[in-house]
Amino acid sequence: MAAGPKTLRPGAGGWLGPVGLAIGLTLALAGGGAQAGLFDDEEARKAILDLRARIQAGDEANRARVADLAKSSGEQADQLRRSLLDLNAQLETQRADNAKLRGAIEQLTRDLAELQRSTKAIDDRLRPLEPQKVSLDGREFVAEADERRAYDQALATLRSGDFDKASALLGAFVQRYPGSGYGESARFWLGNALYGQKNYKDAVAVFRALVTGSPNHPRTPEAMLAMANCQIEMKDARAARKTIDDLVKAYPASEAAAAGKERLGSLKG
Repeated sequence: MAAGPKTLRPGAGGWLGPVGLAIGLTLALAGGGAQAGLFDDEEARKAILDLRARIQAGDEANRARVADLAKSSGEQADQLRRSLLDLNAQLETQRADNAKLRGAIEQLTRDLAELQRSTKAIDDRLRPLEPQKVSLDGREFVAEADERRAYDQALATLRSGDFDKASALLGAFVQRYPGSGYGESARFWLGNALYGQKNYKDAVAVFRALVTGSPNHPRTPEAMLAMANCQIEMKDARAARKTIDDLVKAYPASEAAAAGKERLGSLKG
């Protein structure tokens, strides 16, 4: 009597695994077939071999896919590493370029500061040599540097009390710069320098030229009063009274006219 199919049981090491299970199922089917007369032993062996081949083929395919995945992952990792290395190299190059650029900017900043200092120094040296606007005795005009220096030097000499040198400097100024904006003021102070020298005759001539040539100049009323003083010093009271009368008529609101009225009273007395 043929024995029936044996039941698969776990051994000491656990279940037999997929292959053993498949073999066991095949044997069971083969045994049942023997009872039913469907399969013989040769066909059972063929089925087992075929199943083993399929399982082996599947295992090889799985291993191949795993290997492909591993290879692909490795290539991707290599590509990523190369990309990171390239990026680091680019960053280093950029850092170096930025450092050079910062150095160039700092040098340009220093050069610009030095240029500005040099330009300012040159401007400071040239400014006194350039024509400048001058405000003097209520009038504004543009004067050259040498005019300013010559006038300032002559006036400083007059204020120091050196009438001889002052009259020489002021006379030279009037001759050298006949059209200067300082002209009327220079003539007025020249007359005062001559008065200080007691050269009354020449002082009267200078004051009269100022009065005749520039009747609207702010110094003209004072020039008329100074001319009257020179005439008084020359003992020419009649001329002095005439000068003061002309002063009061021409410039009645001036301080010189008020002072002239007081002097006129003493002359009449």
